Amino acid sequence: MPDTATIAPRASYPTQLVSVVGRALAQLVRSPSHSRRAAAARKLARHSLWLSAAGAALVIVLMLAFDGTEIQLMPARGTAWLWPIRILTDFGKDENVLWVLGAALVVVALVASGMHGSRRALLLGFGTRLQYLFLSVALSVFVTEILKYLIGRGRPFVGGKADPFNFIPLEGTGAYASLPSGHAVTAFALAFAVSALWPRLRVVMFTYAVVILLTRLVLLAHHPSDVTAGALVGMVGAMAVRYWFAARRLAFAIRADGSIVPLPGVLPGRLKRVARGPSAP
Repeated sequence: MPDTATIAPRASYPTQLVSVVGRALAQLVRSPSHSRRAAAARKLARHSLWLSAAGAALVIVLMLAFDGTEIQLMPARGTAWLWPIRILTDFGKDENVLWVLGAALVVVALVASGMHGSRRALLLGFGTRLQYLFLSVALSVFVTEILKYLIGRGRPFVGGKADPFNFIPLEGTGAYASLPSGHAVTAFALAFAVSALWPRLRVVMFTYAVVILLTRLVLLAHHPSDVTAGALVGMVGAMAVRYWFAARRLAFAIRADGSIVPLPGVLPGRLKRVARGPSAP
């Protein structure tokens, strides 16, 4: 039997909670250590450049040839039968998505602080993946707010007519915050991030993103070029955050060619058993 006098008492729950939160935040800002991060950075730069160039070209074409026509085909604002679309579109609202992800992070921290050993490690691994989802959306939304202010594009029919070239840069009001679409940014950032971690969910997540994009058009909240630009910003933002995590060996690995792939994740069934089970010694 071990001498109980030599066994250090476990830290209190508040101390454990502070430790868990501190380590979770510290891992995000530690120095990158992956030996292949330079190859991954080059690949990220190349892919981001091509995606941005193609996306910008498509935005310009839509603005010139399609925006004005498309918004005139949509039902008028306030149409009664659009209420289900108004509910559905809120699933892509940045505040709603970030609140859900933030609440999930808090729950993981609270539960993990009461666990020990492999159970805690497993749950914290899931928490790291939640951090990636949260930061992918948050960074993309932050960039979007700056772009909206700088560009100042009027929403459909602001000013009384279907004018896709209604711009007042630095105007700063909601009426002139059309480009890029914040809902499209959020939906596509989340879709890319979830798909990057769990590739089998790719079809489901991008279907969700496209549905959110379409709701913004039907509700006359945005032009087609707005939601296209939003999709671009969301995916590039999530790609940048993925590189940040991979360079620090968090949730992702980097292959020899610079490709970033997810590390083996937590299966839902196993995670549920961990959350329900007692703390490991």
